[in-house]
Amino acid sequence: MSSSDGKNKKLTHFDEDGQAHMVDVGNKPDTHRIAIAQGTILMTRKAWEQVKSATAKKGDVLGIARTAAIMGAKRTSELIPLCHPLPLTHIAIDFQLHEDSSGITCCARVETMGKTGVEMEALTAVQIALLTIYDMLKAVDKSMTINRVHLVRKTGGQSG
Repeated sequence: MSSSDGKNKKLTHFDEDGQAHMVDVGNKPDTHRIAIAQGTILMTRKAWEQVKSATAKKGDVLGIARTAAIMGAKRTSELIPLCHPLPLTHIAIDFQLHEDSSGITCCARVETMGKTGVEMEALTAVQIALLTIYDMLKAVDKSMTINRVHLVRKTGGQSG
């Protein structure tokens, strides 16, 4: 598989026979690892105004989405089959409301002190937050779209 820097890299989740396996990280040193991910949900002006004014019928949309994101990050290894369970040391979820596009951007920062990174936890947190927003507003707007969920940055470890 080609990496973004043009070098060929072996896929680490497959053994020599092509069988999926959990990567052995036992010999790796513990390092402070951070991952930041973000994504955006776009919606109608009516739905966006309900979030901004905190008048959605189901309650505090962003507060509940923040809690869901934290829960999602903590349970990532239960959702992604080859993901290591990690002792997360910090999770921060922030939202930005964009009046011009009737959108909301979620940014998740996840940290651990461990042998493997927290990219999947940060990405999961963003997805769960945005899905929760969708769920809470779907009665008002079924046309919402989730866009550009991506890893912004990672630090720590060999490739960090």
